[in-house]
Amino acid sequence: MNNYKTKILILILIAGIVFGSCRRFEDFPDIPEITYDNFIVLLNTETGITERGVLVFSYTDGNGDLGLSSGDTLPPYDKDGDYYYNLIIRYFEKQHGEFIEVPLLSWNADSSYYDTLTFNSRFPVLTPESGNQAIKGVFHDTLFIYNPLSDFDTIKFKIKIIDRALNISNEIETGEIIRLQ
Repeated sequence: MNNYKTKILILILIAGIVFGSCRRFEDFPDIPEITYDNFIVLLNTETGITERGVLVFSYTDGNGDLGLSSGDTLPPYDKDGDYYYNLIIRYFEKQHGEFIEVPLLSWNADSSYYDTLTFNSRFPVLTPESGNQAIKGVFHDTLFIYNPLSDFDTIKFKIKIIDRALNISNEIETGEIIRLQ
């Protein structure tokens, strides 16, 4: 009888270890959510100008449908559509004490006009291949922040992401970023 109790106790201990070590999946809403972490200003030591910076933010998504593949070019993800980009970044300059969204312009020698630039971009599919589809992670996106056509040195960005189901995340914003010109 004592041998039987020992075997039962060992089986209970093994079952407890197996079930206790199972990975617990986190549960997030299906609408992506982002949180601002940091903006790291990078100084070009040759020019003494802060030309670039790294935007850092965290994300979660309950069904893991973040990102677009290179083949996602048909509506609603087509080049002329509202959902071609899944990372939306708006640029603001502090002008006379107030932040104003301004377009970034670049001279196009071929057309002899200024082109409007965008910080928007497409990031690749982040969906896990198996298991729980809920995902979380951290984005690092390098942005060119030097605007030679501007007399203002303080900027900020507003950011949101869009998943494949066209759910739009909350919008976050950086703090004030002071550029050396």
